[in-house]
Amino acid sequence: MTQERLWQVLDPLWADPRVLSALFCGSAAAIVLLKWLDHRRIQQKMEEARRTRDLALERMEKAARRFKQENPGTQAAHILSLTMVELAEKLKEGSLSPESVLYSYIGKALEVNQEVNCVIDFIHGCEDQLQKLKKQKEKGLLYGIPVSIKDHIDCKGHVSTGGLVKFLGQVKEEDSVIVQVLKSQGAIPFVKTNIPQTMINYDCSNLIFGQTLNPLNHQKTPGGSSGGEGALIAGGGSLLGIGSDVAGSIRLPSSFCGLCGLKPTGFRISKLGVISPIAGMSSVIGMLGPMARDVDSLALCMKALLCEEMFRLDPTVPPIPFDEEVYTSSKPLRIGYYEEDGYFQPSPSMKRAVQQTRKLLQEAGHTIVPFAPPKIDYMVDELFTRGIFSDGAAHLVDSFKGDIVDPNLKSQFNTYRLPALVKRILAIILKPIVSMEIFHLYSRKSARWGTFHMVGCTTQCFAALCQEVIKVPYS
Repeated sequence: MTQERLWQVLDPLWADPRVLSALFCGSAAAIVLLKWLDHRRIQQKMEEARRTRDLALERMEKAARRFKQENPGTQAAHILSLTMVELAEKLKEGSLSPESVLYSYIGKALEVNQEVNCVIDFIHGCEDQLQKLKKQKEKGLLYGIPVSIKDHIDCKGHVSTGGLVKFLGQVKEEDSVIVQVLKSQGAIPFVKTNIPQTMINYDCSNLIFGQTLNPLNHQKTPGGSSGGEGALIAGGGSLLGIGSDVAGSIRLPSSFCGLCGLKPTGFRISKLGVISPIAGMSSVIGMLGPMARDVDSLALCMKALLCEEMFRLDPTVPPIPFDEEVYTSSKPLRIGYYEEDGYFQPSPSMKRAVQQTRKLLQEAGHTIVPFAPPKIDYMVDELFTRGIFSDGAAHLVDSFKGDIVDPNLKSQFNTYRLPALVKRILAIILKPIVSMEIFHLYSRKSARWGTFHMVGCTTQCFAALCQEVIKVPYS
């Protein structure tokens, strides 16, 4: 009876245009208000994260200034000029102290960050780690080496943001396995570095911490997604960084910033304690890996990481140590190469780099064999692209709930959230022209494109690799 009486009262009102108009306007106003409140909540979270970052940078500055005042004779310029291998030797023999090295790099990291905005947090536990090193009788392979860590790799007492608001405030209770192993080998993780929002981007920008610039040219991107690592190391603020790579996220920043980087074989290094906006990739394996200024530094890092501590902490990692015999062998190798893969058109510099590398390797006595990658269309279209977005990017789109999309990612995001039918129609239309278009888009700025492709190293990267591996001077 109550319902009937209610409808008797409301029924005449539904026919009144003024009532309907008021209801519509009220609903619209409520929706706008809720969206504004949600936007404001997101903005407040980001502002709080930026304040936390600023406080961390102030703490870094105070620590560096205090050490400099207490140790005025420290030759920071000399320390910063040493290669990682040279520095490791001097630290082990005691001619340099871990304190002088750490605070020299803290000071330099601050300078680089002021120019390119690459540091998002100071790992304050590094000072405690420094004190622990003094008490250790055995010195690990990375004794006293400061290490920078990519944002999404967990460090105890810090947040791994992934460039997303939803991860803010989630302070990690323990280190990731790779950070634990680095510490066990004597390394000192001291800063976390910037990434693009979601890390599925070849630029390095997010709305929380802003845009990171290339230290070699502030008008250019450092690449992504390990762009903060690339910028900090290239600027001289770090010797060794830990990045991650699915589709070029170590290799691209290394190339753009004139560094050396390694994406190891899948499952070679533990990924326990690493956040990701995409889950369930099986045909495409993301991997953590080192970034540094030379190949010898990468080798030293891999020797340190592939140890019993890694295999103990993560039993899913195959217990295969670094093969020193193979690495140091002078035995001629049989090496395959190609200048074009038949899918993506290389830039002239990439083709030239491959040709020059081939020549240097031949002169060093190696056998060089040209080959064509088999089933390249199937590999890229079916295994690679579909392997990354096997769910049609649904999980990635869900990651943006309660967030604001970075302008550099909007074109990608809008592509991801298109209905499946629209994507299929567009795929049929664009397939004949996408191979050429993707090259031209990459030349301008591939970070804005919504698909992925493999990119070779630049001439500089190839040259550095050849000079280090086969010890042949490059000109």
